[in-house]
Amino acid sequence: MAIDDEVYPRYQALQVKKPMSSVAVEPRYTPEQYLKLERAAPYKSEFIGGRIYALAGASREHNLIVFNLAGELRLQLRDRPCEAYATDMRVKCQVTTGYLYPDLVIVCGEPQFEDHELDTLLNPTVIIEVLSPSTEAGDRGYKFAHYRRIPSLQEYVMIAQDRVHVERAERRGEGWFLTELERLEDVLMLTSIGCAIPLRAIYEKVPLSDQHAPGQGPRANDDRSPRGGEHE
Repeated sequence: MAIDDEVYPRYQALQVKKPMSSVAVEPRYTPEQYLKLERAAPYKSEFIGGRIYALAGASREHNLIVFNLAGELRLQLRDRPCEAYATDMRVKCQVTTGYLYPDLVIVCGEPQFEDHELDTLLNPTVIIEVLSPSTEAGDRGYKFAHYRRIPSLQEYVMIAQDRVHVERAERRGEGWFLTELERLEDVLMLTSIGCAIPLRAIYEKVPLSDQHAPGQGPRANDDRSPRGGEHE
């Protein structure tokens, strides 16, 4: 499926909207003011359109998925010129001057940082977000609108935490194309960094509300579900 602005509205259309899981802190700030405040703050906040948004906490399921992914990525990237960061590495989109905190970010090659603090990455290769009811609209909308303007970014992954569902957006030329995975037997292929992560590993120990849990076998209607079908 080609990802167009009808599905993911552009940043200009979203910058006045409040992120779904964040609490606005007034007034407007410059990027320099935000960084000074952020580096001294006891909690994390994102910076969008001149406003600062304090981030909410994460659920048990969210933390389990991030931990599972980090473990898989560590094993697969340990002998490669790549680095992976979980939750606390800030990413800047220089085009929009947005500062965001992905759940996981991977960079292959020499990482580039905004300054000597080494806490703001400029050249991510892959970004992964774990969705929740309160963050899903933002992860699909304003976050991806920022992320896709980072020239180095090749893949953007969104992972549901309450069911087996993984979406992978891949940059192809000037566009983005979507692959969906819905079975524990499927494998998330991160082609830009040469990693393959089984969904069974992603959802290990994660309680799932409306689908089968890992190790319990497929749903009755799984035979009607696509196995990682790609749509354009």
